Amino acid sequence: MTCANCVSTVERNLKKVNGVDAAMVNLSSERATVEYDPQQAHLEDLIARVERAGYGVATGEAELIIRRMSDDNDARRLEKALASVEGVLEAQVSFTSERARVRYVPTLVSQADLRRAVANAGFEAVETEGDFEDAERKARQAEIDEQRRLLIIGLIFTVPLFIFSMGRDFGLLPSPLAEAWWGNWLMLALATPVQFYVGWQYYVGAYKSLRNGSANMDVLIAMGSSVAYFYSLAVLLFSFGQQPAHGSMQMGGAAQHVYFETAAVIITLIKLGKFLEARAKGRTSEAIKKLMGMRARTARVLRDGQEIEIPVDQVLVGDIVTVRPGEKIPVDGVVLEGRSAVDESMLTGESLPVEKGPGDPVIGATMNRLGLLKFEATKVGRDTALAQIIRLVEEAQGSKAPIQKLADQVSAVFVPAVLAIALITFLVWFFIVPPPASGDMSAITRALIRTVAVLVIACPCAMGLATPTAVMVGSGKGAELGILFKSGQALEQAGKATIVALDKTGTITRGQPAVTDIILAGPDKSPGADGGDELQRKNDLLRLAASVEKGSEHPLGEAIYARAEELGLALAEPQGFQAVVGHGVEAEVDGRRVLVGNLKLMNERGMAVNGLAQTIDRLQQEAKTAVLIGVDGRVEGVVGVADTVKENSKEAIAELHRMGLKVAMITGDNRATAAAIARQVEVDTVIAEVLPGGKVDQVKKLQESGEVVAMVGDGINDAPALAQAEVGIAIGTGTDVAMAAAPVVLISGDLQGVARTIALSRKTLRTIKQNLFWAFFYNVILIPAAALGLLNPMLAAAAMAFSSVFVVSNSLRLRGWKPG
Repeated sequence: MTCANCVSTVERNLKKVNGVDAAMVNLSSERATVEYDPQQAHLEDLIARVERAGYGVATGEAELIIRRMSDDNDARRLEKALASVEGVLEAQVSFTSERARVRYVPTLVSQADLRRAVANAGFEAVETEGDFEDAERKARQAEIDEQRRLLIIGLIFTVPLFIFSMGRDFGLLPSPLAEAWWGNWLMLALATPVQFYVGWQYYVGAYKSLRNGSANMDVLIAMGSSVAYFYSLAVLLFSFGQQPAHGSMQMGGAAQHVYFETAAVIITLIKLGKFLEARAKGRTSEAIKKLMGMRARTARVLRDGQEIEIPVDQVLVGDIVTVRPGEKIPVDGVVLEGRSAVDESMLTGESLPVEKGPGDPVIGATMNRLGLLKFEATKVGRDTALAQIIRLVEEAQGSKAPIQKLADQVSAVFVPAVLAIALITFLVWFFIVPPPASGDMSAITRALIRTVAVLVIACPCAMGLATPTAVMVGSGKGAELGILFKSGQALEQAGKATIVALDKTGTITRGQPAVTDIILAGPDKSPGADGGDELQRKNDLLRLAASVEKGSEHPLGEAIYARAEELGLALAEPQGFQAVVGHGVEAEVDGRRVLVGNLKLMNERGMAVNGLAQTIDRLQQEAKTAVLIGVDGRVEGVVGVADTVKENSKEAIAELHRMGLKVAMITGDNRATAAAIARQVEVDTVIAEVLPGGKVDQVKKLQESGEVVAMVGDGINDAPALAQAEVGIAIGTGTDVAMAAAPVVLISGDLQGVARTIALSRKTLRTIKQNLFWAFFYNVILIPAAALGLLNPMLAAAAMAFSSVFVVSNSLRLRGWKPG
């Protein structure tokens, strides 16, 4: 495909297949996404339709060595099993050579899928020849190599042709050589291979485009170069036998110049542009290649009591996997034994290693830094976090941003409009503009030269590449930073947000209550007072409370128990444990009766708060829950428990303010608690006491007030509100990135990712606008310039060739973007 017109041609042809509901084609990634009814349409029908339209579908070939086939019937059965895998176009299995040859579409099927199909059929694929992952890359490389080969051939013929022609025209050649009768025949001999070998694909493309009822870039190039070539051929043939004079033939009473070098230079320069463009387009998908390259190739698993090393695609759910320090974790799982620090920066964008121990999840493709880990595989193959991320990024790169609609609409009429302008140009210069007084160029020659310049200067490619290349690079850059845009629309919309609405729990705060204060009853109860044994008394009180809460499942109890564990306190076994529903718990610890609960529980038991009334009020004003501890009938202290603010929340919200965004906090907490958190992080608007289902209404209210809302939540519980907002951002979903019902997913729980998301979106949108401005400005300025005779056709070809290279190169600058 060469331009946006090709995209619409492929889309239109795919939609003609019976059973196809929707088809979307991306020029930059060179991929088509098709939704169809498998009862009515088949993959072969879709590929046939694309090929009939004059385009090709990249396919790969692989050879598997098969074991355990006992006869030819097994070979036929395996052949059927392989052919039934989605994405396999052809499968041939030979019993005698024990080999299976498979032709497949690499974007639909992987090595793991084929191995699995062989295993499910009861056989074993012991060796693979051919790299499945690289089949698509090889197809792209083959295209680049073909463009390079044709470019070299074009240069071999065009450079001497151009030097000879210019040398003759400017009197730089010796007179016998310049006036030789065979000069124009030599130019014909040099130009013909360029015209019909190097440029043959433009003729084929033009024919197929016209056959499909449309006109693309190939039509313009084929027409422009053909006019120059066949006009020159006509001049040469009609003046055959006449004495040449400095490359001119007498025809119609005026000196007639041949333009073979113009035709050859047009094709060679455009081939150079296409070669550079193909190379640059290959770099737009480097983020995906980088993600794919992160995968471990092998895994060390425990099978039948022995540790063996196997290819990673053979790991099964439930396998026990061992990872040594410095090795990549091969698949997703849960740690069974060992402790280590794991570098997850390649997926989350977080630079600090994450501590891992028994019960903690690990993500495939992350790096084990320090200790030996044994973990149970929970997700393998296409279900791993990395596979989900790659799939999401590919889907985003293949989707269309809304801003692209303008370019598509213009591209639909662009080539017919250029043909009309070219015709008008010819008619005006031939019939209306008087010929020059010098008489060194005939009216028809002059008119044809202007027409060729118009045909060649027009560039629909730049318009077609302006948006998809920027979306590809932007979404790839996002993936490197732990930001997943699920579509081009999400990437565009995020930058338009005017207000960021944050869910409090789990977004601004940790979502897990933690002990913030331990205050003793008595004269030295103030937070700043510390006697000699103050710390010891606090720890003793916490140990008693935590011992009671040992078996508790209440979040406040868990927070107290977790703090005691953190401090390494030796807990006792509670005796006679009782839960007082809604109020607290009690038990006997080390022979002492301990009560842990709220003020109401203490009042019911007739226990005075022992001078802690003001402290309790203060804790509540600070959005903390006051948990009182009574020992042997007397309140000995109070523990403050709160859902603490994440370290980076205040800084992240400040960054959003610096970007000119308003920040609102939506929470189900009471107004006092919400206001206390809001004061800590300095949000602009607090919306408190919102029921879970009421978040959608609050988002609607913000939208009705004229705001473009970016809603940030946990992606599952907040799904309706995320869907209602113009931009839904799911945060901290961890490895279940596909679960989040939001167009943007932040893998890490760091709120600073929201500012990065909006900043990257703004930068990408700016790049798209720059590309579109260049594409439109280029055509709006240079097509009239060519029509007015201000551009030589060869200069026009050079400008056209490099216009699309400029657009792709501008998009590639996004790769170097760094969050401020």
